[in-house]
Amino acid sequence: MSRESILNAALALLLLALPFVAFALDEPFYIDLATRMAVLGLAATGLNLALGVGGLVSFGHAAFFGIGGYVAGVMATHAFNAEPIFAVPFTLSASDLMPVIWIVAMGLAALLALPIGAISLRTSGVYFIMITLAFAQMVYYFAISWPAYGGEDGLALSVRNTLPGLDTAESLTFFLICYAMLMAGLAAFAVLRNSRFGTALEAARQNEIRLAAVGVAPLRVRLVAFALSAGLTGLAGALYADLNKFVSPSMLSWHMSGVLIVLVILGGVGRLFGPVAGAMLYVFLEFALGGLTERWQLFLGLILLGVVLFARGGLIGMLAGRLRHG
Repeated sequence: MSRESILNAALALLLLALPFVAFALDEPFYIDLATRMAVLGLAATGLNLALGVGGLVSFGHAAFFGIGGYVAGVMATHAFNAEPIFAVPFTLSASDLMPVIWIVAMGLAALLALPIGAISLRTSGVYFIMITLAFAQMVYYFAISWPAYGGEDGLALSVRNTLPGLDTAESLTFFLICYAMLMAGLAAFAVLRNSRFGTALEAARQNEIRLAAVGVAPLRVRLVAFALSAGLTGLAGALYADLNKFVSPSMLSWHMSGVLIVLVILGGVGRLFGPVAGAMLYVFLEFALGGLTERWQLFLGLILLGVVLFARGGLIGMLAGRLRHG
């Protein structure tokens, strides 16, 4: 087992242990913090597929994160009120079952990513960044101008969505659900990265001309990766809405896209547990420093600067290197 694998296992166990310790101490707030780490780690894992493997610096993943959140909020609202989502041209019933919501959230996020990717992937560099940002802002402004679901005030969920046989209202149970989804997302990332598809995606990042020369279309590979990446991030958005029992247009804002990129860079671009390490550090700093000063992001920025300058492999790369030399 490699040193990075040992570190990954340690991070997985640490994240799993945190809410149990909080539960033993009767501190449900810390369980919610651990759940937030898991959900943001999953969202960043989705971005890591596009950014870490494919080299696609997307500044529009907040659109997919927010779509997942609004799927959870809209379906929960209609299910609670016993109303169909729409009745024309056919009746579409709502559901408060988490598996149904997850599938719809992933499907809609991936579906939205297809036209966005088809246009954005014809560019590269800063143009790709700006086009993905522009699309995300379009979705954001659509959400704040949609009064039926709260507009700029957002949409509150009366109760958390359900999973048969489990009490999702219980904080520790909901953490375990989110943790299981995070592990599933990481497993999917690992399988994709190590597959022939992952090899083709890396080749598209390194030299798309050579990839095309062997008969593989780089645009098609990148588009599929972009859609899969969006689907994982959409799943995280649905979980995030259930965590907070609230959906806000802020989930769709450019700031959220920036947060996801920061999580990937902090933990290590392309590293399996990089997004998890980045999410754990981010949420810890937000909690520990946010109570001391409103400018806690300044310290986050200094840490990010240090990682970029002195730890190009992110926290995972730096810590794995210390294990090797320790």
